[in-house]
Amino acid sequence: MLEHDQLHPVARRIRRFVDQRLLPLEPCLDAGDAKAEDCLAQLQQAARDAGLWGQANGLAPGRLLDYLPLAEQEGRSEYGPAVFGAEAVLDGYMLRHANPRLQREVLAPVLAGEALASYGMSEPNSIGSIPATLTTRARWCGDHWQLDGEKWFICRAEQAAFITVVARTAEGPVERALSLFVVPAGTPGVEVGERMKVLGRYQGQAPVRLNAVRLAEDQVLGQVGQGFALIQERLALGRLLRAAHWLGMAQRCFDLMGARIVSPRGALARLADKQLVRLRMVEAYQAIHAARSLLHDAATRFDQGRSNDLEANLAKLAASRALSLNVDSAIQIHGAEGLTDGTPLSGIYRHARATHFMDGTDDALVSALGRQLIGAYQEGGGVNFAAPSSSPMNWTGSVDEDGPHAD
Repeated sequence: MLEHDQLHPVARRIRRFVDQRLLPLEPCLDAGDAKAEDCLAQLQQAARDAGLWGQANGLAPGRLLDYLPLAEQEGRSEYGPAVFGAEAVLDGYMLRHANPRLQREVLAPVLAGEALASYGMSEPNSIGSIPATLTTRARWCGDHWQLDGEKWFICRAEQAAFITVVARTAEGPVERALSLFVVPAGTPGVEVGERMKVLGRYQGQAPVRLNAVRLAEDQVLGQVGQGFALIQERLALGRLLRAAHWLGMAQRCFDLMGARIVSPRGALARLADKQLVRLRMVEAYQAIHAARSLLHDAATRFDQGRSNDLEANLAKLAASRALSLNVDSAIQIHGAEGLTDGTPLSGIYRHARATHFMDGTDDALVSALGRQLIGAYQEGGGVNFAAPSSSPMNWTGSVDEDGPHAD
């Protein structure tokens, strides 16, 4: 990671690269074919040559807040994280739990951009937001592990050098029943299924079947039975990284909306004079800034090593909604043209809709957050608005981990 005073010039360079090099090639990348893979490889090499690749490689607590301005610029295109190596950030962070052999054979290639990583949790016959319903199992056979099950909606399944698979290793409470396994893509019994389209377009996802997959004892990530804690850790950081990228895409939609309003066609329609158009601009701008504020709160607590589950969940919800609001408003301002391939908005709209399911559905997060906030009052306290994750707050005299707060 760069030093703080170097961040803003790099953010501007990433912005120029995205606008001048990446955005013109989005139609090529959208195709999802061999030519698209060549385009992606060329852009990745160009990002390396420009010194812009892997800005957050080796991310550690204490540096997330510094990365956010760069992540927003990377996220202006849905292909930005792949082009700039940001897809490796989360896996690189989690692989610090790996044993020395896995760190040499898996982590090092990922951080160098020589290998892609993937993550297998969701299953066709379980509820994604309820880990206790997962059915993929890992059985200890005396000298090796055997994995059996099926995963789906696995990003980069076709290209990944390995998949981190969530599997059940014991019965009983989910907090001790799950483990994570590092599974090389070429392992016998690993089968990648047919590509899965999301709202009519392939976006890199596919199912993966595990049939009597044999793994060595040391291919467990962390400790056996530690899987639930690692899942929560991955989700907490993953939601923040995605939120930053989504805010970058929301800003792109806002720019497209503003440009349309002041364009000759916008002037012909007198868009700038219409109150509802002004309302759309204000609400879209407000949504971006509100989401960024929540994201910064969550990232600050992450960097400080403090609880941030409530802030991270709120930031994910707010960023997803900000993106959806901005792309919807931009399409409305563009009129029917916004629904065509003549602008990038239809593709962004598809991506924005999918964000409401990524890393936990909106419905599940809202339910959990509501329960947590109400629970603070059921326990006789209240919500500490300076740091919600520390709730419940007893305003009658006691203090929490954040110290005293005045009324």
